[in-house]
Amino acid sequence: MALRQCAIYGKGGIGKSTTTQNLVAGLAELGKKVMIVGCDPKADSTRLILHSKAQDTIMHLAAEAGSVEDLELDDVLQRGYADIKCVESGGPEPGVGCAGRGVITAINFLEEEGAYDEDLDFVFYDVLGDVVCGGFAMPIRENKAQEIYIVCSGEMMAMYAANNISKGIVKYANSGGVRLAGLICNSRNTAREDELIEELARQLGTQMIHFVPRDNVVQRAEIRRMTVIEYDPKANQADEYRTLAQKVIDNKMFVIPTPISMDALEDLLMEFGIMEEEDESIVGKTAADEVVAA
Repeated sequence: MALRQCAIYGKGGIGKSTTTQNLVAGLAELGKKVMIVGCDPKADSTRLILHSKAQDTIMHLAAEAGSVEDLELDDVLQRGYADIKCVESGGPEPGVGCAGRGVITAINFLEEEGAYDEDLDFVFYDVLGDVVCGGFAMPIRENKAQEIYIVCSGEMMAMYAANNISKGIVKYANSGGVRLAGLICNSRNTAREDELIEELARQLGTQMIHFVPRDNVVQRAEIRRMTVIEYDPKANQADEYRTLAQKVIDNKMFVIPTPISMDALEDLLMEFGIMEEEDESIVGKTAADEVVAA
């Protein structure tokens, strides 16, 4: 099969890296050859696959060596669980420069050094937060990633980020082949969460490709720096990630999304009871004020 390049986006703290690594473990179990390219300066996109705290990043190793030209592929690429290839782009020190430059440098280096060999079935880019910074839009802007999956939940800011990311995809879709491939709902156990994300997906013109339930086994596996599939292969949650992996393999729904307005997003949240109709009389009132008024 042709190489499929996928990027996983979503708001910070939504569980992108955890979801990506568990999904990739599921793909590897199904016999797929996969590489993860971590595009976050935290360099935590490969820790569950490698059982390590943090992989040495391309930017850090390049700084030590003098320049990225002084590196070899074997310096930056490690193999972990089920022979999954792992690379971390890294970035500058906090507060210094644009971390997106690390992503650009890393992907160019990997291409030049032949990391994208013909054996690979999938490359996954695990991308930081939102697409506000142009550097983090790099996998879609430079037409590297063709398939975008957005991890979200039924929380307002997660949905806001998903809509924002969809706007970023639209911006680059017409000049390249990038498409939205679906929303992955990483459940936060909010009310009617699956229905809400199904409806958001419908309005964005895409699908909720899978609803990943909340399960404490994910945290137990993470403490051991393992994916659930490796830590407890018989767990129900391991089957959820296997199901997601199979859905990604079979996925044919790649769309240019139709982002919605902020008003439409708020209407959706109100419809599902996440947000109440705005009452001007309560704006700025604290809980103590409400007790006095009662």
